[in-house]
Amino acid sequence: MKRPGVKRKLAELPGRMLLAALFGLALTQAPAFVALAQGAPQAKSQAQLPAQSPAGSLAEAYRIIASKQFVDLTHSFSPLTPVWKGFGPATFSAGADPATGRPYTIGKDGFRVFFYSMVGQYGTHIDPPAHFDLNGQTMDQIPVKQMILPLVVFDMTPMLKTDPNHALSVEDIKAWEHQHGRVPAGSFAALRTDMYKDWTADPQRFKRAPFPAWSLAAIKFLYEQRGIVANGHEAMDTDTTPDMKSETWLLKHGHWQIEVMANLDKVPATGALIVVSWPKPKHGLGFPARAFAILP
Repeated sequence: MKRPGVKRKLAELPGRMLLAALFGLALTQAPAFVALAQGAPQAKSQAQLPAQSPAGSLAEAYRIIASKQFVDLTHSFSPLTPVWKGFGPATFSAGADPATGRPYTIGKDGFRVFFYSMVGQYGTHIDPPAHFDLNGQTMDQIPVKQMILPLVVFDMTPMLKTDPNHALSVEDIKAWEHQHGRVPAGSFAALRTDMYKDWTADPQRFKRAPFPAWSLAAIKFLYEQRGIVANGHEAMDTDTTPDMKSETWLLKHGHWQIEVMANLDKVPATGALIVVSWPKPKHGLGFPARAFAILP
């Protein structure tokens, strides 16, 4: 039913009241969409989507995504977190009033804060091209559109039973493709080794060297022949050897990677999406990141 008087009445409202009225009107017209955002049970029914949510709309995309399983691919970190000996551990301390040096507390100030001191490459983190390349992209220059990508996972754990420090090869990738199909262009390639399980259970073993990782030939193949956007792995480095050839090549060719990933054993070989984000320090050379997978 049309209400010819509604438009006239809305036009007569002051700015803030107009926004409130429009918001209230929107709520009355789309209760199912609000229920979806709030996670209400009735929002699970496709029939309850608002009529203004056709196939291909963001509302429809959100309905699909919200119904999927999410897997956190990120480690929590602390001053006890494994880290390369050349960097050293982080320190967390109470943030204090610079004028008095007194730490802020909830009892006296109503809030509290931490002061964090750590290298950027700490915990699950991003390596931007500028980490190794003076002219490479810094963290703040990587397009946000690259922060959500199709995810493929190479499970190397069967190979580690006979070769604990195996480096993924081009032949391994082609064998994977024979089973799962061609690696999609524009995807994020992750390497599963299950090293992440030692992160808290056995930190010294997690820091071992050598360890399973990528081969330079595999990295080149994935970027040059398959057109991936980024790669990631569970170890603190890209290479099985200390020469850092794979990491040097990929960063100096304008690519970025995520290191120290977790829970890749909970993600299928294909079909998932990865969402990864990080802070935006100007000219940043690395920082802890938050990554998660959305399962198919």
